[in-house]
Amino acid sequence: MKRMFVLVLWTLVFPMASFANSNLVFGNAGGKITLQNNTMVGNSFLTSLTGNGLNVTGSLGTVTYKTGALLSGNVGSTAIFAAGGSFIVKSNGAGGLPSGTIFSGSFSGPVSWVGTFNPAGNNGAGNWTYVLSAQVDGTLSGIGSGQAIAATIQFTFDVPNSLPFSNSVRLNYGTTTLSAPENGTLGLFGTGLIGLAGLIRRKFRHTE
Repeated sequence: MKRMFVLVLWTLVFPMASFANSNLVFGNAGGKITLQNNTMVGNSFLTSLTGNGLNVTGSLGTVTYKTGALLSGNVGSTAIFAAGGSFIVKSNGAGGLPSGTIFSGSFSGPVSWVGTFNPAGNNGAGNWTYVLSAQVDGTLSGIGSGQAIAATIQFTFDVPNSLPFSNSVRLNYGTTTLSAPENGTLGLFGTGLIGLAGLIRRKFRHTE
């Protein structure tokens, strides 16, 4: 009986510990990145979610974000945007995921926008590829809970007529890797379970 109880307790604690030390990776594709009022505004479709025992693909929801204001550089080549803005991942309930916002945060540091010209692209006419990268801090919900830190990279490409970016470009593919360190709630809950185990163990000893 005691061995069975310990086994049940371990099955409750272990998934929580596993989640606390694992990463979640969101994949997104399609949509656009647009320069609006000196900020970058992006919208895309959530296409995959892996990690923490999850491996879900399909049309899962949306990924939307907005950077802070342009700090320096030129959006046609390389630029830096300020922290702030927003970064939101929403699920539509497909793939067994809960509906609604599953991650909500903002850019916690400067946002890098880097363009590279490939002279062999677009049938030899050349084309520009742009990469947006930054760190995001926010809150995970529905598929976990608590504060989380994310590194996000968005790839864009195929500006029409081989021209550099000026206002808007379609998104090819993006990834966001979310790290959810153990938070106080999980720690207190785990401590409570261990305390409960101790009480029941003592009770078992008195009844033997």
